[in-house]
Amino acid sequence: ARERGRELLRAAGLAGFEQRMPRELSGGMQQRVAICRGLVQNPRILLMDEPFGALDALTREEMSLSLLALWQANPMAVLFVTHSISEAVLLADRVVVMSPRPGRVAEIVDVDLPRPRSFDQEASAEFHRCSKLIRDRIYGGASRAH
Repeated sequence: ARERGRELLRAAGLAGFEQRMPRELSGGMQQRVAICRGLVQNPRILLMDEPFGALDALTREEMSLSLLALWQANPMAVLFVTHSISEAVLLADRVVVMSPRPGRVAEIVDVDLPRPRSFDQEASAEFHRCSKLIRDRIYGGASRAH
């Protein structure tokens, strides 16, 4: 497990920080450590409930790229909860849109973007198609400007 932990820390860009205390790490670094901790036992599924919610926008983007890289190296099922439509489309192969109370599956949107993923894909027709489908389902029709 120790060598697996070192391998994951390297993949997450944290080589050289193994001996640091959590308070010595940035918020993004702490999140990467938490993801590595979840991956160290090679789970078949990784559950992530708004893992980037408390991070600033740039760190959130950095974390999305880190998660994509870790997933490329360690493919598995990931259940990722987010309120960010663009984050969902960038990270997912399938986005499940939930209805408000009571929470039910309102729509399942397949994301047909090639991997590896990058932020350049946000300009693609497929990215816009998926984002619009999700937004329309959330807001009940025509997309609204927010």
